[in-house]
Amino acid sequence: MVPLAPIGVVRSCFREKFGIPRQPGLAPAARATLELLPPYNRPAAVRGLEGFSHVWLVFVFHGIPAGRWQPTVRPPRLGGNRRLGVFATRSPFRPNPLGLSAVRLERVTTGRGSVILHLAGIDLLDGTPVLDLKPYVPYADCIPTATGGFASDAPPSALAVEFSPAALAVCAAWPEGDLRELIAQLLTQDPRPAYGRTDPAPRHHGMKLFDFDVRWAMRGDTAHVMEIAPAVTPPLTPAAGPPPPADRPASPHPTDR
Repeated sequence: MVPLAPIGVVRSCFREKFGIPRQPGLAPAARATLELLPPYNRPAAVRGLEGFSHVWLVFVFHGIPAGRWQPTVRPPRLGGNRRLGVFATRSPFRPNPLGLSAVRLERVTTGRGSVILHLAGIDLLDGTPVLDLKPYVPYADCIPTATGGFASDAPPSALAVEFSPAALAVCAAWPEGDLRELIAQLLTQDPRPAYGRTDPAPRHHGMKLFDFDVRWAMRGDTAHVMEIAPAVTPPLTPAAGPPPPADRPASPHPTDR
């Protein structure tokens, strides 16, 4: 056995798995904090980290059933119709449910018994346990000649996004950053499962973001944000939407990549 203990916990805008970007950096407006836990919450432990623009986070996919690793998965990037080996993807259904994300470090704040990293471009569910963090070192971590297999390029924007006047009013009143920009960055990537994108039946969709229920409807290739309302129930872990076909697992955090 390899004993591992979290060094910190992420406090994120994402309160459920549905809607989380499938890679870090795809939604630059998605912000979170990483609060270090005792005994790691010492300012000395992060001395010098403020000189780096990005950090690597090694974390646990905590929002999926334990023991559900699969030897093959269906990456949404390939339309959910082709199986690849789990080790050729970033699916969370792994023998050890570990994730790795490079995210922007905006600042570090410290106080008596408190060390908090402020992050952006995150793809992490609220409450994610972090096992380690390391500075991103460009000369070693950026490999210009690397090839990306089936995911060699960033995914194109799939949807246009428009807002109702009521939704725009909520965004304008939000005091913690640009809520409209964040929602647009998330929806333009089309967070629907691959098997649901070809369903001709009109559907309404929703996700929990901060303490809001964000509700939208599809109109052709446009996601129309109808309402941004206070969440009426505590933040949920299961993904929203109808259940998937029997051989396709529900979208985890983040979904099969």
